[in-house]
Amino acid sequence: MARREALMVPVRFMTWNVHGTFNLNPKFDLEGVCSILRKWSPDVVALQEVDSRSRSDDPFAKLARVVGDHRVHAKSIVTEDGDYGQMLMSRFPFSSVPEIVDVSYREREPRRAIATGLLTPFGDVRVVATHLGLSIHERYAQAQAVVSLVKPERTVVLGDFNDWFWVKSVRRVLAQACPNRTRLRTFPSRLPLMRLDRIYATRDSRIEKVWTDHAARAYSDHLPVIADIAI
Repeated sequence: MARREALMVPVRFMTWNVHGTFNLNPKFDLEGVCSILRKWSPDVVALQEVDSRSRSDDPFAKLARVVGDHRVHAKSIVTEDGDYGQMLMSRFPFSSVPEIVDVSYREREPRRAIATGLLTPFGDVRVVATHLGLSIHERYAQAQAVVSLVKPERTVVLGDFNDWFWVKSVRRVLAQACPNRTRLRTFPSRLPLMRLDRIYATRDSRIEKVWTDHAARAYSDHLPVIADIAI
């Protein structure tokens, strides 16, 4: 066991829903968002609600320059006025072609999951990033789709799961494959009550440290979750 513990190397993961509402960051101040990313220097970042609609610049491109050279976009809404969706960014190169999986439920808002492998200095790590829906039945179906993307070992799932009920909870579904998880309250950021944003990991990984940054409340109605996970 001591030998195995010595070989487990921490990777810093971060997930954050960056679209401010409730009069927070109404103009989507990208520099403020980027400052939080630079502050914690994560190895892998999942961002939700990146919105380029009605803007003269491209938030997807600007954010992509903050964390490493490897990124993938999952744009769930594409219009002539801009796009809306999520991003996965990494300091490590992808070991497989990223999959953009449609996990939309019936006629509700389009939802996507990003799944890929990362070629880290200590081996291949599977990462799944997503942003689930607002209704119970929708989230339950989407959680099952996400679980199908998880590999038995060395997998981390992160995102905004919008999960706050025990009935048909995402937590119960994901616990089958990823029993380790964060438990921070992240929403609303001014007075966090709900644990909407989480990071899950397979049982062969260990969440060594997890925290949030209350300075992020100036830029979003969600707080980020940052975790050092020993792989």
